[in-house]
Amino acid sequence: MATFAKKFVLILFFLHCTVFISGCGVYSFTGTSLSPDIKTFSVLNFTTGTAGGPADLPLRLTEELKEYFQRNTSLISQPGGGDLILEGSITGYDVLAAAPTANDQAGLNRLNVTVQVRFTNAKDETKNFDQSFTYYADFPQDQTLNQNEARLLPTIRENLVQQIFNKSAADW
Repeated sequence: MATFAKKFVLILFFLHCTVFISGCGVYSFTGTSLSPDIKTFSVLNFTTGTAGGPADLPLRLTEELKEYFQRNTSLISQPGGGDLILEGSITGYDVLAAAPTANDQAGLNRLNVTVQVRFTNAKDETKNFDQSFTYYADFPQDQTLNQNEARLLPTIRENLVQQIFNKSAADW
């Protein structure tokens, strides 16, 4: 009788492991919920559709998106024609007044960056989208954008990449 119980427990253990391991093919620890038949991705070069901003902003955003997908998925990067395709344009690069003070002056200035992204899922067209993503960072009103741009842009790009990844790969 003890042998039967041991075999039963062993069989249950292996069944549990099989179910657990097979579940890892669709979901990952990064929160992605990609179908197992999706193997490749392409990030086409982003463009500038607005005045202002550093000339290398679209290139940096493109490269950071590629790197983020490579780090957080098992997908293979392709120059074009991937199962998932991201493309887009920087559509806004604005400095706005934020945190008004009592004398109607801005206490802070805000750098606002907006990106229009078109996402194509070749395996499931219901996941496709064309959406705008925006992120900002504040800097003191007594300083210029040139004094703060190099410090603010990495944070803005990082957050834009995270938003785009969450919408496209994590489906949030």
